[in-house]
Amino acid sequence: MKSYLSLIPISARVHRRQNRMTLLCIIFAVFLVTAIFSMAEMGARMEQARLFRKHGGLSLPELFNSSMGQTLLLTAAVLFLLILAAGVLMISGSINSSVAQRTQFFGMMRCIGMSRQQIIRFVRLEALNWCKTAVPVGLILGILCSWTLCAALRFLVGEEFSYIPLFGVSGIGIAGGILVGVVTVLIAAGAPARRAAKVPPAAAVLAGPENGRAVRHSVGSHVFRIEISLGVHHAVSARKNLILLTGSFALSIILFLSFSVLVDFVDCLMPQSAAASDIDIADAGGSNSISARLAETIRGMSGVKRVYGRRSCFDVPAELSGSTDSGSTDSGNSDSENAAAVDLVSFDDFDLKCLQKDGMLRHGSDLSKVYGNSGYILATWDKNAAWEIGDTLRIGGETLTIAGLLKYDPFSSDGLTDGQLTLITSGETFARLTGITDYSLLMVQLRTDATDEEVAAIRAAAGDGLTFSDKREQSTSGTYLAFVACVYGFLAIIALVTMLNIINSISMSVSARIRQYGHMRAAGMDGRQITRMIAAEAFTYAFWGCAAGCAAGLFFSRLLYGFLITSHFPYAVWTLPVRRLAGIVLYVLASAALAVYAPAKRIRRMAVTETINEL
Repeated sequence: MKSYLSLIPISARVHRRQNRMTLLCIIFAVFLVTAIFSMAEMGARMEQARLFRKHGGLSLPELFNSSMGQTLLLTAAVLFLLILAAGVLMISGSINSSVAQRTQFFGMMRCIGMSRQQIIRFVRLEALNWCKTAVPVGLILGILCSWTLCAALRFLVGEEFSYIPLFGVSGIGIAGGILVGVVTVLIAAGAPARRAAKVPPAAAVLAGPENGRAVRHSVGSHVFRIEISLGVHHAVSARKNLILLTGSFALSIILFLSFSVLVDFVDCLMPQSAAASDIDIADAGGSNSISARLAETIRGMSGVKRVYGRRSCFDVPAELSGSTDSGSTDSGNSDSENAAAVDLVSFDDFDLKCLQKDGMLRHGSDLSKVYGNSGYILATWDKNAAWEIGDTLRIGGETLTIAGLLKYDPFSSDGLTDGQLTLITSGETFARLTGITDYSLLMVQLRTDATDEEVAAIRAAAGDGLTFSDKREQSTSGTYLAFVACVYGFLAIIALVTMLNIINSISMSVSARIRQYGHMRAAGMDGRQITRMIAAEAFTYAFWGCAAGCAAGLFFSRLLYGFLITSHFPYAVWTLPVRRLAGIVLYVLASAALAVYAPAKRIRRMAVTETINEL
């Protein structure tokens, strides 16, 4: 051996199994950054090619100087920093546990003359040695992922992605991947390297890594059983390890909640509705002159899946009461009324059901009251609207009650009501209030196998007096599914790495205390108590990780929501993502429970003497 640095590849081969999770963390970080920045550059190139054909040219710097370009760049930078931080904490926790298990090794190195600075250099170079494998693998996976996504967008989604490069290689993506891989490892190895350098030469002959810490206080068992108290004590006694492990769990939650905002962004960018039509037949004069018989005729034609219509009546005189009376001088008088003009729009039953299916209704809305000939209606809403659920109004001598609110105004260009109250009624209620039974708009959904000849027949049935709009080419469902699939794919990777990180962290923590568990078994602790102790340690990490991750994740979620969505879609309002929070918390707890099984099983199967003598 010419130099102590020759031990690095030997150590890598010996500890190959223990280093798998660290390699996966580096690969995960490099892959995500490479894929994200590569797709961002491919999207920019596509937009540049499209604008070149349309306007004669636009350079990449000009494109990135635009409002949307800067938004995407800043979002990518934020996600880059989050991935970097998550990688640092996960890798640092893994290296820290590895150092704790090799206390005797570093003590022996000090005995043969290795200085503290050499120990630090050894640990850092050992960590960088992983990059030789992990960084190229992460880059290749990131590039292949971007190629696959570009091909899917170009060939499966539609014409709008016809200019996206198929086999483009992003310099920004490769540079970002290499940077995050090397920087993550260097930062992560810093604290463990300094810890290894502090190991005294005498540690080479000590009984084990845990003997370096003196027990200054007894572990209390007044509230929980002794094994549970010991498990919690193991987790909280080593503060640096607690911070690293809970921090890595927390950042996984932060990444999950941050990436989830992208789903909301795509929902706003390309809103999808179950009531989206393939063909619209409208009254050219804006009146309700489309006969209901035409709807029945088209409903029976070949290639038609569903026909539904809307009636409309604008500037209808109404008297508003309740909290809708924004102009009343006596705010405490709930019976006061204010004259106003409202817009009435009728929805057929299918159209109403789609509002609930699409998640368009605010919490507390009761759609069931609106169906049929009733005294209940829905109202459009925004954050500046004065009306609420339960408010009443009078139209033509009849009292109507607002049974539900839409999250925004789908009839305006920006989703805001601008103070205009639009009411949505059932077809029967609309006919009772206005006496109108004909339609102003008929919407047709076609079967997937509908032909152009069948569409031409529908056009002929509509006649020349109506406006016929074929909207089949305007569908964005393919693009929407592609983007959502990409986001959920990244979320799946984050979830997988989170689980592997939890399992690896608990396993390494148990391995670092293998002698201690052997002593406890020798003192009479049975397998169930050992399992409960490991579970208590695992769930302590999970509890603090969930607490910190949910708190910080909600902050970043709201910050990104405001930056990406509210600034471009003013009607959108951030709400507490209860389902996502519950889902990620349950996932972390399930991962912690799964992480307990293998280490506990391994210890139960080992002989007492084997655990005591384990190096």
